[in-house]
Amino acid sequence: MIARFKDLCLDAADPLALGGFWARMLNGDVADAGDGDTRVDPRSARSDAESIWVNRVPEPRVGKTRVHLDLRLADAGPAALLVDGARLVAEPSGDATWWVLADPEGNEFCAFGAREGTRPGPFELVVDSADPTAQATWWAGVTGGTVEDDSTVSSVVGAAGFPWDYWVFVAVPEPKTVKNRMHWDVEMVDEEPTALLDAGATLLREPIDEAHRWWVLADPEGNEFCAFAPRPTG
Repeated sequence: MIARFKDLCLDAADPLALGGFWARMLNGDVADAGDGDTRVDPRSARSDAESIWVNRVPEPRVGKTRVHLDLRLADAGPAALLVDGARLVAEPSGDATWWVLADPEGNEFCAFGAREGTRPGPFELVVDSADPTAQATWWAGVTGGTVEDDSTVSSVVGAAGFPWDYWVFVAVPEPKTVKNRMHWDVEMVDEEPTALLDAGATLLREPIDEAHRWWVLADPEGNEFCAFAPRPTG
């Protein structure tokens, strides 16, 4: 393990409005970051890694949602989410047992009906991939955990810091062409990203200043993520 999962970030044209939406979806609170960005803190969160930072960006959303959350519903269907502002994209059909919904800025996510023994809220993070096994294996090597393969899907289970049940990489035919609107952050074991770069990550940006003290990297399939030095202890 050379890094641990830290949190999620979501690009937005209006962080306050989008943060408010996701707070309703996750039964959470919105915190003002003081710089135009917001943070959604689910009230039932078991760790800080369940928070979602909603960051203002100038570019509009284009292209397919390639990183999304799957939510477990408190009810049999998504009626409550639709009342709270979600938009229905697709009903369950065929082998699919979930609804595809979208937030006010068009970011899609999936909602699964309530199931005994589970709690409502996110239960997996899903990433589109050209090679799910290679992607899951790479991220398991970075964050620990084990890889579970199932035909066109590979999952990382037990990654350090990962707050949900599964980190899923699913095969899709189309390549990644634009920046992901949702990305994850990691906290490194070391002060510099040398180990990540040696493992195959690509450096996209060095830290800018004291207010932006993180590296922007990309994994082998080009998914952007931010890497932070370890937090001081003691």
